[in-house]
Amino acid sequence: MASRRQFVFASGGLAAAALAVGLFPRLAALAVSAEPAGAPETFEVKRTDAEWRARLTPAQYYILRQAGTERPYSSALNDEHRSGVFACAGCGLPLFSSRTKFDSHTGWPSFWAPLDGAVGTRADSSFGMSRTEVHCRRCGGHLGHVFNDGPKPTGLRYCMNGFAMQFMPSV
Repeated sequence: MASRRQFVFASGGLAAAALAVGLFPRLAALAVSAEPAGAPETFEVKRTDAEWRARLTPAQYYILRQAGTERPYSSALNDEHRSGVFACAGCGLPLFSSRTKFDSHTGWPSFWAPLDGAVGTRADSSFGMSRTEVHCRRCGGHLGHVFNDGPKPTGLRYCMNGFAMQFMPSV
């Protein structure tokens, strides 16, 4: 009979091994976000799965349509500091102003507030965690998550996937 300690160490070892061989992205794709009670959301922009695949890069499709997560520090938008607007890579809806962007030192572009009416949220209990998922209000594309550990004035940290957005500099 294995002890609790042996089980914990074995579980941690299996998780580390899965990460080491790159299985985590495949497991992440299987995660299902918890939908809130009530009617399912409808979005203005609707496309078939084939249309989304044709329109998006593989990384964008994985994030926006399968609720995936990019590796930290892998998006050029993490280091984008020009004045402008961050928009949805799926439908072009402006989401965040560069004025609300800050360096969270997490490896993902972070903002303390979205533009008015730009995003929606829903409960996400994937991976045994309780989080709030953020998605594009117009096409429903997964953007990331929002946390309560951000700077003033909101105290929120919208931790977004850079590949889910495109940057439009101010002219």
